[in-house]
Amino acid sequence: MMTQKQKTLTIYALPLALLSIPLVGNLFSKEVNWSGADFLIAGALLFTTAFLINLIRSRIKKQSQKVMICIFIVLTIALVWIELAVGIFGSPFAGS
Repeated sequence: MMTQKQKTLTIYALPLALLSIPLVGNLFSKEVNWSGADFLIAGALLFTTAFLINLIRSRIKKQSQKVMICIFIVLTIALVWIELAVGIFGSPFAGS
């Protein structure tokens, strides 16, 4: 069984692990071409998500509400990420 401190540490370590994937790709492959700004934006999105999920875990008591709010947060961040990556909505901040 994990303690609260271990769960919190895991929540904040996950963005680092996810950011290490494109970093390794950037170092060893010519197909991955992330700039420093890409890493900064991705890090901001991932750590904001981790912070919000950790906040929900500590503030909301009812398990079903926690799950629904966390799903909403993850879907919202996924839509923002997709919009920044390929511009599915054609918004100005996607470069369209």
